[in-house]
Amino acid sequence: MTDTSSASDDSGPKNHRTVDRVTQILEEVVYHPGIGFAEIARALGAPKSSVHGFIRGLQAKGWLYEVDRRFYLGPAVYGLTLASGHIRAGQVTQTDLDALHKATGLTVFLGVEAGDHLIYIGESGTDSLTGFAARSNIRRTLLTTAGGKALLVARPDADREAYLRRQQSESPELVSDFLAEFAEIKKSRVSTNLRHHGAQLALAAVVRNQAGDSVAAAILVGQAAAMRSHEAKLRRALLKHVDSWSRQTVSAREPI
Repeated sequence: MTDTSSASDDSGPKNHRTVDRVTQILEEVVYHPGIGFAEIARALGAPKSSVHGFIRGLQAKGWLYEVDRRFYLGPAVYGLTLASGHIRAGQVTQTDLDALHKATGLTVFLGVEAGDHLIYIGESGTDSLTGFAARSNIRRTLLTTAGGKALLVARPDADREAYLRRQQSESPELVSDFLAEFAEIKKSRVSTNLRHHGAQLALAAVVRNQAGDSVAAAILVGQAAAMRSHEAKLRRALLKHVDSWSRQTVSAREPI
């Protein structure tokens, strides 16, 4: 009998040196708009000749543009998000995030999957510390975040199992913890995560489109001690809002 487990594992995402460098260039420009060529090359730790080639290629396709030798995100980024028809095309607006913040008094994040990571694409009510932490760490591991765990539960079984197999060798404890939480997350539709040595609590629920596909996670973050006394109420508010968002149509005129 042929063992197909290794073949299945081999089919998962893998880092690629060229792709890693291209995505790092884009991420440097996102977090440092107006960054110069020399600064990008230093951040990548790569030869200037190869970095120059990557940047010129991204400019040619509209991913970057240059003004006075400074680089900014190009129109292709925004065109792609609008064309995707998913969350970035306006199913959830800034007004929606602000309404959830007002209803709960908590920091609100909207996150989407990017490969095997969670990336925040919207926020409301962030204090300076929480906002800095969110913008300083663009990629979060799914198993270490409330939003990531909610999205993992919503994945098709085969997709989720393949992801967990990839994580098993490096993070067996995280996989084990997730499996222990799985049934409760699926039943309640809300995942949790403690941050900063238990000082902060995060609650997350999946946002779906009208077809029922999971497209994002809404996350509430606040002081754990204050949230515990009315956690049930916060969960209900979170689910009420994400359910209302899931019934909204996509509007390209209101990108997040």
